[in-house]
Amino acid sequence: MASRRPAPTAAFKCTECGWTAAKWVGRCGECQQWGTVVEAATQTGITASVTPLTPTRSARPITQIDTRETPRRTSGVGEFDRVLGGGIVPGAAILLSGEPGVGKSTLLIEVAAQSARSGRRVLYVSAEESLSQVRLRAERTGALHDELYLASETDLATTLGHIDDVRPDLLIVDSVQTVSSSLIDGAAGQPSQVREVASTLIRVAKERDLPVIIVGHVTKDGQVAGPRVLEHLVDVVCHFEGDRQTSLRFVRALKNRFGATDEVGCFDMTGEGIAEVPDPSSLFLSTRRSEPGTCVTVALEGRRALPVEVQALTLRTTAPNPRRIVSGVDGARVAMVLAVLEKRAGITLSDQDVYVSTVGGVRLTEPAADLAIALAIASAASERPNPAKLAAIGELSLSGEIRRVTQHDQRKAEAARLGYRAVIDMGAGTLRGALAERTKHHEPTRGDEPGF
Repeated sequence: MASRRPAPTAAFKCTECGWTAAKWVGRCGECQQWGTVVEAATQTGITASVTPLTPTRSARPITQIDTRETPRRTSGVGEFDRVLGGGIVPGAAILLSGEPGVGKSTLLIEVAAQSARSGRRVLYVSAEESLSQVRLRAERTGALHDELYLASETDLATTLGHIDDVRPDLLIVDSVQTVSSSLIDGAAGQPSQVREVASTLIRVAKERDLPVIIVGHVTKDGQVAGPRVLEHLVDVVCHFEGDRQTSLRFVRALKNRFGATDEVGCFDMTGEGIAEVPDPSSLFLSTRRSEPGTCVTVALEGRRALPVEVQALTLRTTAPNPRRIVSGVDGARVAMVLAVLEKRAGITLSDQDVYVSTVGGVRLTEPAADLAIALAIASAASERPNPAKLAAIGELSLSGEIRRVTQHDQRKAEAARLGYRAVIDMGAGTLRGALAERTKHHEPTRGDEPGF
């Protein structure tokens, strides 16, 4: 009987998705990426022979594992601690991503300075800037401290040497795409290099209970650059975002093994650095008295309830196709609200240009803002202002019904805390009922006429 010949295994493998091939190709057949197929170690046997080793720590029953919460260390920046779940866990690997120029390095130099002021030694490794450049930014933001150590290195082995020399309590690497290892072929930023650098830093973090914050670049689509395995390796993935036209910045947790992923940290980017905004409610409200075409809603950013003012303007036109211009809101939802207003409430808008915007540059994407948009447009069309302390919360259906939204009670409580005496929500039943209730809460002044 002829012996069974072992089947040859693939000799080439994609470093991005793991796709294998018997011969080299320039483009991966699975993820369609160019230049990611490299030669892999071949194995001709049916099974690999692995010699078992004695484990350093024996396995324990799950009932005998200490269930006390791992002690956390505050970073000194309360909004950053909020996103992390209460602080930095020893040995945690944190990935912070964001678009170029959004302020990632400014935020981390502030975290490093605050940690140093609390008595912890911090090593900040910058692979993109020189020591003098980092020093200039630290002087501008007031982030100078003797326990904050700087190093400008692009080599992984040299970075590990700095860790052995300084023995920090917090390590910050800016950024993982610009550090390379001499043990891996290819330039810095390639998938194989990013994977090797990240895995080595994470291994050091786990062995020494050393928390490490790694900065990651993003692609045009806003995704973390490099192999997807990078996000799997780390414990926390945070995204730093903000509009270049405004100073407001948000930090969101996309992944968190030690806390919730629906927390949001708010910051204000100023000329002196970055400042926390523990109560950003006033940022999205205008300071003037109530004008026609304005209405306030309460939006959710993570677990935070934030009041946001919606503004609308209507202008009669003779053009066959009236303009619908929006900023900060979804254009498709505004078009739906306009149709519901005309069909269910009898407000003619087909002969008017409609402009809808939000205050402060915030973007409203949730359906809870439908009712506020409708009341703002109705107010602009009638040239009658909504009551000064009126908030609208609710989703509009095509039948004109007001639907309940998520975290409804939390939104109402936030509106009451800020002094809004009337909240129009699903209690109004329909859009017509909401318009009538709006009129009921209106406090007429001299010259005003009752009714809508």
